[in-house]
Amino acid sequence: MVHSDLLVHERALLERGEIVVGIDEVGRGALAGPMVLGAVVLTRASPPPESLTDSKLLSARQREALVVPLEQWAADWSLGSVSAREIDSWGLRLALAVAATRALDALRIRPSVALIDGSFNLLRAPQNVRFDVEPPPVLSYHSMPATTLVKGDQRCATIAAASVLAKVHRDRIMVELSRNFSDYGWSSNKGYGAKVHMDAIRRLGQTTHHRHSWRLPETTTI
Repeated sequence: MVHSDLLVHERALLERGEIVVGIDEVGRGALAGPMVLGAVVLTRASPPPESLTDSKLLSARQREALVVPLEQWAADWSLGSVSAREIDSWGLRLALAVAATRALDALRIRPSVALIDGSFNLLRAPQNVRFDVEPPPVLSYHSMPATTLVKGDQRCATIAAASVLAKVHRDRIMVELSRNFSDYGWSSNKGYGAKVHMDAIRRLGQTTHHRHSWRLPETTTI
């Protein structure tokens, strides 16, 4: 159920002088395409757009309609992403932290505290992570004060806004990639494990945009 006051967490922090950033990711469970993380900053508790909620509860048209209002509402916002190749190289937890770092690096306003969707801190990663291709960047925000909120995208305005902006951006990427890989159905399934996508992997093989470390049908790369 959607929380009636989406600013309850931000308001408490803003009242004590914090600059708040809400963080959420999109594409964690996809088989292909990037993972995108949104970061939305508030410096005052102004009411968010009326229809704001978890991006998964909105239609594509509703999400698109929210983009400009959210950009105008936020004091600042940004996106960070990691490619399928980077996810394969670094593993999911470290890739999430790198995407979060990239998103915060892109902000003009430096937040003092983070509200993060889920049950673990996306700004941090396990220390002893193996990587196959190249070392990851330094996780500059691992010590930033943060609160994790399960279903935060339904309870927290900045997290919900981050989820919408990240979802719209990633969906646009997958639609564009689908122009050259139309058999995989990415324009509709956005790289997730839909039947048409799995059937195409079995029939045509994996692409350079697939996460080869995921459990996919054994095929050749094209």
